[in-house]
Amino acid sequence: MVKPLILIPPSEGKSSGGTQPCWLETDQSFKNLEAPRLQVVSSLIEAMKEPESDRAKLLGVKGKKVAEATLSNREIQKAETLPAIERYTGVLYDALNYSALSEGLKRKIDQQVVIFSGLWGIVKPKDLIPDYKLKMGAKLPEIGVLSRFWKPHLTSALGETDISCVWDLLPGEHSAGWDPGIAQKRIRVKFLDEVIRDGEKKLVSVSHWNKLLKGALVQYVVDKQLVDPDGLIDFSHPEGYVFAPDHSITTGNTIDIALISKR
Repeated sequence: MVKPLILIPPSEGKSSGGTQPCWLETDQSFKNLEAPRLQVVSSLIEAMKEPESDRAKLLGVKGKKVAEATLSNREIQKAETLPAIERYTGVLYDALNYSALSEGLKRKIDQQVVIFSGLWGIVKPKDLIPDYKLKMGAKLPEIGVLSRFWKPHLTSALGETDISCVWDLLPGEHSAGWDPGIAQKRIRVKFLDEVIRDGEKKLVSVSHWNKLLKGALVQYVVDKQLVDPDGLIDFSHPEGYVFAPDHSITTGNTIDIALISKR
């Protein structure tokens, strides 16, 4: 039976602290990524010795957040950990509402959801990770732009999983971290608002709330084990978005679909 694989981004927001051992003492998914992970971790820790202005630029933060992020990054090798699904606290994860799901649905998410990360490459929801700050689009000394560094490693790692049907819910900088050509079927999703402007109906891409809207979609795709966009016909998105099959476009192995809400 074909099962969907769902790719999602991490979040800028993260829980601090931890209750589990440091990540090197834990059983991580995608074991072949340990060497490149150590390479990125080492480069990041070394970069935390640079002047504050350089660290701020690298990490994409300002003010007191530079010192906070620097401290977290310096402690990566020995810091306590949390499961990735608890570490990430952004709107996608709030909407997914993992802690409130049934045990059966949690198990499916644990197995079929893959989280992309500038530091870890890819992790599963139950993988134990420390607090950190590093974007996939960052450029580390001697490594370069992380999406380019990770691409061959993540493509190889994902190629060892069931990639018959991949729901690619990644933003551009994370999607650049793998080669989608390895998937038999790749589904991408856009959320569009139908608005009236100058007396005409127009479709406008949702950007600010995009991640929040994807949280409920992840839950539905996993629950229904959807491997075809047509399975979204009966999807009742909590924010009122409805699958619009007439807006689907197929290019090679990729199907771009749209969920539309009237505003």
